[in-house]
Amino acid sequence: CCCCCCCLLFVICCLVVVVFAFLLPSFFLFTIACFFKCLLSLKLNLVFKKQHFSFEATQNTTMSSQKTLALGGERISGAEVRQQNVTAAVAVANVVKSSLGPVGLDKMLVDDVGDVTITNDGATILQLLEVEHPAGKVLVELANLQDQEVGDGTTSVVIVAAELLKVADLLVRDKIHPTSIISGFRLACKEAVNFIQKELSISGDELDSNTVHNIAKTSMSSKIIGTESDFFAQIVVDAMNAVKRTSSKGKAKYPVKAVNVLKAHGGRAKESRLVEGYALNSTVASQACPKKMNNAKIACLDMNLHKARMKMGVNVIVSEADKLDAIRKREEDITKERIQLILETGCNVVLTVQGIDDMSLKYFVEAGVMAVRRVTKEDMKRIARITGATVITSFSDMEGGESFEAANLGHAESVVQERISDDEFIVINKPKAKTSASIILRGANDYMLDEMERAIHDSLCVVKRVLESKSVVAGGGSVEAALSVYLSNFSLTISSREQLAIGAFAKALLVIPKTLANNAACDARDLTATLRSCHHTAQRPERAEIDAVKQKVAKLKESGEENVDEAALLDAAMKKKQQLKWYGLDLVNKKVTNNKELGVLEPAMSKIKSIKFATEAAISILRIDDYIKITPPQEEGQSYHDAIQSGAIQG
Repeated sequence: CCCCCCCLLFVICCLVVVVFAFLLPSFFLFTIACFFKCLLSLKLNLVFKKQHFSFEATQNTTMSSQKTLALGGERISGAEVRQQNVTAAVAVANVVKSSLGPVGLDKMLVDDVGDVTITNDGATILQLLEVEHPAGKVLVELANLQDQEVGDGTTSVVIVAAELLKVADLLVRDKIHPTSIISGFRLACKEAVNFIQKELSISGDELDSNTVHNIAKTSMSSKIIGTESDFFAQIVVDAMNAVKRTSSKGKAKYPVKAVNVLKAHGGRAKESRLVEGYALNSTVASQACPKKMNNAKIACLDMNLHKARMKMGVNVIVSEADKLDAIRKREEDITKERIQLILETGCNVVLTVQGIDDMSLKYFVEAGVMAVRRVTKEDMKRIARITGATVITSFSDMEGGESFEAANLGHAESVVQERISDDEFIVINKPKAKTSASIILRGANDYMLDEMERAIHDSLCVVKRVLESKSVVAGGGSVEAALSVYLSNFSLTISSREQLAIGAFAKALLVIPKTLANNAACDARDLTATLRSCHHTAQRPERAEIDAVKQKVAKLKESGEENVDEAALLDAAMKKKQQLKWYGLDLVNKKVTNNKELGVLEPAMSKIKSIKFATEAAISILRIDDYIKITPPQEEGQSYHDAIQSGAIQG
C-alpha cells in the first residue's frame, strides 16, 4: 500500500544519510543545513500567499460595496458618472442640432400608437422623445423652460448647454476641479449678459414697425412657412397690435393667449387670414337659426338647456294619471321660463358650454336667436373676457328664485357664421370690452397645419417679447461670436484657475455659428474665423484704431500721395468699426454681412435667457459626482406555469 511504500522509502533515505555521515561528516552537515533552509523558505512562501489572498479578498469586497447597495440598487461614482452625463447630454443635443437655422432639416417622429409629427421645433422634438437618462431629461426640461419664457431659441439653448458640458469634461480630465469650473462659468455668464445689454442691444428708440416685421420674419425663417414669411409676419404683427393691453401703471402688455389660432383644411398657405375678433370652431345649433346677428348681445352659459328632470334619488309616487300629465307639463314650463328670462334681457346670441335639446332650441328659433352649443370652456372664458359678459352656471338668486340680469350680457358689433372650405366657424367681430384677434390657417393636411401653428405661436411670442422689452440684437451667430471674442480677452485678466473655465466658455459659444454654417453646407471654419476677425476689430480699443490709421497715412505718403485726409480716414475707420459688431452669417449668400441692415434680428431677452438657462443646466449636471439608482422591489408571485403545477389553476 501507499503508506508502506512511503515508510520503506524513508528508511532507505535514513540509511543513506547514516552511511554518508560516517564516510563524509562535512557532507552530512551540509545536507542538514539545506533541509532546514528549504523548510524555512516553504513556510515563508505559504505565509505570503495567505496574506496576499486575504488582501485580494478584502479589496474585492470593498469594490463590490461601491457598486452594489445594501438596499438593492446601483451606484456609480467619480469620472464614470460624469462621463455618462456628458454623453447623454451630447446625444440629446445631436438629435436637434441639424434642425438649427433657416436651412435646418425637419424630424419625423412616430409614437407608440402610430401618430406622426413632422417638425424642426426643438421643444416639440424633445417632448416627443422618451428620454430615460436623468441628464438627458434635464435638457428636455431646459427646452420646455425656454419655450415658456421666450417662445423661441429652444434648439440653441440645448446645443449650448451640451457644448458647455463637453468643454467642462475636458477641463476635469486636465485635473481642474469642478468647483473652479463652476465659478468660472458663473462669472462668464454674468459678463456675457452685461456685454449684451451694454454693447450688443439695439434700444427701443430705434425700433419701428419695419424692425418688428423683420424680427417676425427671422423667427419664421427656419419654419415651414419661411418662403411666405413676409405675408405671415404682417399677420402676426397686426394680431399682436390688436390685442394690446395697458395696465394700471401704464405699461403695455401683449397677451399671446388673446390671439386664437384655428386650422382649416384645403387651400394654399397664403389663403390664411387675420380676423379682427374672436373665431371659434363651432356652428349654430339649428339650421333654422339666423347665421348673422348685428349689434350682438351675448349670453355665456355653463349649463344644460334641457327639459327639467327630477334629480337622482328623487321618487314621485302618482296615484292618478291626470297628475302625471301635470308633472310633465310643469317640467316643460320650467325650461320655457328659464329661456324666457334670457330673452327678456334682449339677448340675441346664446353660447353654452353644454347642450341644448330640441324643445329649448324651438323657443330660440321662434324668437330669432342665434344659439351655439358645445363651446369649449377655454373659448367661453376668452369670449366672456373680450365681450364683457359673465359666465352663468345657474339661474338661482339669493332669494331662492331664478333670475337673469341684462348686466350679464356681453356686446359685440356682430356675430357671423362663416364657411371656410369644409369647416364652419362662428366669428365674433369687434367685441366691445377688449380687442381680440384670430388667425385662420389654411393648409393641405394636418401635418402642415400643425407645423404652421407651432411657427405662428413662436413668432407671436417673439413679437410679444420685443414689443414689451424694446430691445433686440443681431442674429445669425453675431452675438455668440462677439461674446466669444470678448470672453477670450476677459479671461486673460483673470489670474486664477477660473481663467481656463472662462476661455472654455468662450470656445463653447462658437458652436452656434459653426452649426449654422454646417447646416447650410458652408465651410464652418472659414466663416467662423472671418466672423471672429470682424468682432475682434469691432472690440479693438480706439487707440489701436488711431495708430492703424496713422500707419496707413504714413504708407500712402511714402508711396507719393500728398493729399491724404487723415481725419476723413479716421472717421471712416471708426464708422466701420461701429458697424462690425452687427456682423453675422448670411447663410443664403454664404458670407459674413451686417445683419442689422439685412434685417436678421432677434429679441435680446431670447439670447440672455438662453445663455443663463444653458449655464445653469450645465452647472447642475457638472455638480453631480455620484449616481445612485435604487432597484424597484419585485412583486413576489407565482408564474402561470407554477400555478398550473401547484394545482391553483386548472390547465
